[in-house]
Amino acid sequence: MADDIEARLTAVPAPTKSPDGGSDGPDDYLERRTLRRGSAGWLLLTGLGVAYVVSGDFSGWNVGLDKGGFGGLAIATVLMGAMYACLVFSLAELSTILPTAGGGYGFARRALGPWGGFLTGTAILIEYILAPAAIVIFIGDYVESLGLFGLTSGWPVYLGCFVIFIGVHLWGVGEALRFSLVVTAVAVAALLIFAVGAFTEFSAEGLNDIPVDPEAFGSNSWLPLGVLGIWAAFPFGMWFFLGVEGVPLAAEEAKDPVRSMPKALAISMGVLTLLALITFFAATGAQGADAVKAAGNPLVVALEGDGGPTALSRFVNYAGLAGLVASFFSLIYAGSRQLFALSRAGYLPRFLSLTSKRKAPYLGLVIPGAIGFALAAATGDGARMLNIAVFGATISYALMALSHIVLRRREPGLERPYRTPGGMATSSVAFVLALSALVATFLVDKDAAFIALAVYAVALAYFAFYSRHHLVASAPEEEFAALAEAEAELTRD
Repeated sequence: MADDIEARLTAVPAPTKSPDGGSDGPDDYLERRTLRRGSAGWLLLTGLGVAYVVSGDFSGWNVGLDKGGFGGLAIATVLMGAMYACLVFSLAELSTILPTAGGGYGFARRALGPWGGFLTGTAILIEYILAPAAIVIFIGDYVESLGLFGLTSGWPVYLGCFVIFIGVHLWGVGEALRFSLVVTAVAVAALLIFAVGAFTEFSAEGLNDIPVDPEAFGSNSWLPLGVLGIWAAFPFGMWFFLGVEGVPLAAEEAKDPVRSMPKALAISMGVLTLLALITFFAATGAQGADAVKAAGNPLVVALEGDGGPTALSRFVNYAGLAGLVASFFSLIYAGSRQLFALSRAGYLPRFLSLTSKRKAPYLGLVIPGAIGFALAAATGDGARMLNIAVFGATISYALMALSHIVLRRREPGLERPYRTPGGMATSSVAFVLALSALVATFLVDKDAAFIALAVYAVALAYFAFYSRHHLVASAPEEEFAALAEAEAELTRD
């Protein structure tokens, strides 16, 4: 089945009526919307998975200490790590069934129909458009704090980042992923070096030095903010893994995606788990949880304490910038591929999926980049935008896990080159934990959650009143779903 889908990506589509406003004829719709196939092997895909996430090790997760203390964030991280592990194993199976650029949208489209596909794809877009906008603000803060070229954090830095890194993506996916791999390797090496330095100052007493709130239910030195603090720390435990689920979006550009995608997902998750473990313990144990809980650069604070900058802390500071760049760069890639797939199938305006001579979805890169730049320049509130991104992410996780469950129950005989260990039990764990994390976003920033809901409502109105009536049947994800429906009708007859 996966081979059939791959073959259809290059086949001439069935006639369509002016699929993007009259600019295409009936025979070249998909030909003008093709990506460069075979550009990424398992190593580049693994690098992409780590790159999505690595900036979260340098900053952001530590705010969870303020919400739940060391024990609360530790439990939240274990639970969120379990959610991502279960989700990644489920996605590995789904990506071998449908190796297209649609990723989560394509999986949900097959399992949950057009509405499920659109709900999932839109949630993923919210994550991958808002997250780069937030990260570019953090890049600006790092550039200013390091005194690079005398620049201050503001719109010129944001604009420069979007222009330079979107330009690399426009040059070609192979070049883009190789650049991402190099920058990610630098960031990972820096985290390992940081851990070696920080563990020399490690003290177990510092893990529980946050003052206990005596009025919080179940509070103690391990849970200074009580049992509810565990739940409130969920979104920050996610920061050690947020984004790894985007690897399947590279399926159409991968070499042998049926084999390379599960391997890349599994290795990425293993690397991220190791980095989360050593970063969490090293940073909190070096100077104490209370010292790093509100720091914008917790790793630097963990190394410096009251002693001022050191050679190692300056190195980690520069490496933090590299980590931010890696995540910013790779999330731009993920957002463009999700937008490309939704547009190609008609869920969003079809002109957004046109590709250049170098097989890059140029409008799918430029337009989300312009939106991200505008949001960053207008608000300067990176934390709020990341909270909105997390809200979108948790919705998509629940729907992707549900898609795995539905396909296992409804189509048990579907060819599955890779099968999720544990089957539906694994995806059920991911589904329950994703819903729990979704509710937890309201505990952290209910305004961000309601903003995300408002964006969701506008998108759903567009789909309900227009785009669901103008879908492109020859798009790979739509054709795959139509094939399943036809097979089901034959079975009933």
